[in-house]
This record gives sequence, C-alpha cells and structure tokens, in this order.
Amino acid sequence: MSIITSRLAAAPISWGVCEVPGWGHQLEADRVLSEMTALGITATEFGPAGFLPEEANARAEVLQRHNLQAIGGFFPIILHDAAKDPLKAVSAELDAYQAAGASIMVLAAETGVAGYDQRHELDADGWHLFGRNLDTIVKAAADQGIQAVVHPHVGTMIETTSDVNRVLNDTAANLCLDTGHLLIGGTEPGQLAREYAARIGHTHLKDVRRAVAERVQKGEISYTDGVKSGMYVPLGQGDVGIADIVLNLLEAGYGGWFTMEQDTILEAAPEGEGPVQDVRQSVAFLRDLEAGLAT
Repeated sequence: MSIITSRLAAAPISWGVCEVPGWGHQLEADRVLSEMTALGITATEFGPAGFLPEEANARAEVLQRHNLQAIGGFFPIILHDAAKDPLKAVSAELDAYQAAGASIMVLAAETGVAGYDQRHELDADGWHLFGRNLDTIVKAAADQGIQAVVHPHVGTMIETTSDVNRVLNDTAANLCLDTGHLLIGGTEPGQLAREYAARIGHTHLKDVRRAVAERVQKGEISYTDGVKSGMYVPLGQGDVGIADIVLNLLEAGYGGWFTMEQDTILEAAPEGEGPVQDVRQSVAFLRDLEAGLAT
C-alpha cells in the first residue's frame, strides 16, 4: 500500500532553482522535470516565477509533457503592507493553479527585501493587517477549490516559534510543515506535527544538520551561507527526525502531499549528475520507510 510514495512530490529548489536574485546557477526546466520523472516522481511544485511559463495553459502543458501532476507550490507575497493588495496577485496565480489542476498554494510572508538573510518583526498594526489579508486569501483560494497554507520560512515575516503560534492562534490558516525552516527558526517540527496535526495542510520534507541550523538561528552565519555550508542533507541523514515526523503525520490522518525539498545552491553548471544524486537518496529513504510499514 503506497501511503507515502503515492503522495510524493518534488520541488525545483532541490535542483537549485530559486526565486532569490543571485542565488546561484539556475538549471533549465526540461532537465529538472526530466530528472524528476526518471526518479519515478509523478508530482511537482511549480517552482519560482519564470521557471515554468507564466501563462496558465502553457504551464499546464509543460508539466503534462513530462507526465507530472501539478500540486501547486511556493508563492511569496507581501501581506503586511497597506499599500499593496495581495488578493490581486493571488487571483492571477489561482487561475494558473486551476488550469494545471493544482490544489495547494504555499504562501510565504514576503518582507519586501530580497533574499532570506535578514530578520523582520511585525508591530501590532502589521499583525492585524497580516491576519486579515491572510484569512481573505485563504477564503478566496478555498472558493476555487485550492487550499492556501502558510509557510514558516527563515527571513520572512513568519520565522520564529512566536510567529508560528500567532498564525495558529489568530488566523484560520493551516500551515505548511517545512521541517527544515521550522527547526532553523527555533520550532521543533516533530512537536508541532504532533500538537497541531489538524492544522497541517501540506509538508515540505527537509533534513538538516542541527549544528549548522543553530548557527543560522543565532545569527552567526547567514541563511545563504548555511545552505552553502551543507546545512541541508538527503532525507534521513540529518537531525530532524524525518521518519518519526512522517509516521506521526500518517497516524494522525494526514492526507496531503510529502514534498521533498532540500535547498541547494549551485555555484556553476554541475558536472556529472549534479543535485539529482541527493534527491535520489531522499526518494530511496521514503520508499524504504514505506516498505517497513508493509512488513
């Protein structure tokens, strides 16, 4: 019974494809999507703007050509600025989601500053506006059959445990359980998954080396330098406790996707296989975990 691999998805960031300017060498979509398919993966997140065509039908066509199901993906948006209307930007993206048959919009609370190497805090008025905008978007997405979830993420408005608790207590939004970003931000992802299983709408499975993650959390090194230092590792090779998190989610009745997502920076065009080597190891880990459930 494929209770994990039937819901297994990939994300272009595992191939170094990222929305941050100057992040690193960006691989072309055909290579990334072809390598996903070769690994037996049947679903993917969209990746950043520009990775796939902006036009809804063209985007859907590219994924269909690679036999990949669209599940939605990471969508940075500013929710705390009264001068910006986030619903306008979201509405256009929701149309593309519908055309591709995607069902999950992973909202990252963008700060307005490029990159993820600075920390930001909202004042009371900012939180009020943030919560109001977030609930509006969640409803607008739900009206089109799409679940919008909040992604705690280093260098965004939702980073720390306090930020995560504010979302859980003050809004109706569900979370994207990103095991890596939660740990780096100071939240134990396993504990969050156990205590708030009903509020987990999507997962990003990352494994990290805790020692490097703690250096990022303490501000000793930037997030970007943490990634370059090998903070992310294939699933099962870090300190997050991925197996227990997946098993606890399944036991709690979680019915969503498991997206493998290890942030990667490519200094140049890779020689040999490149990032797919690590993704292959993560796929093997989850397949072995699933096989163990059947015995």
